[in-house]
Amino acid sequence: MADTIKVSAKSRSTAVAGAIAGVIREQKHAEVQAIGAGAVNQAIKAIAIARGYLERDGLDIACVPTFVEVDVSGEERTAVKFLVEVRGTFTPKPEAPKPASTKTE
Repeated sequence: MADTIKVSAKSRSTAVAGAIAGVIREQKHAEVQAIGAGAVNQAIKAIAIARGYLERDGLDIACVPTFVEVDVSGEERTAVKFLVEVRGTFTPKPEAPKPASTKTE
């Protein structure tokens, strides 16, 4: 399985999103882990942003959240782990036609 992307409350969601998108492009799945409400918030925002990044590549993603017990400095903590996977592809939307110029002279 891929290396786990660990997110803290201080993580920049756009930076995490870039990491998620990069892993998804290479491996078609990523694991994102967060401990605490602030970290979970940043992780969810990053997944949503990554979805936008990957949409440009024609990839659609979904995530499955689970609770996991992790060891942090000898102390057991509960983390939320998100398994992020490609669930399909986007069909590029045709661009809307540009309106004809209505400029009058």
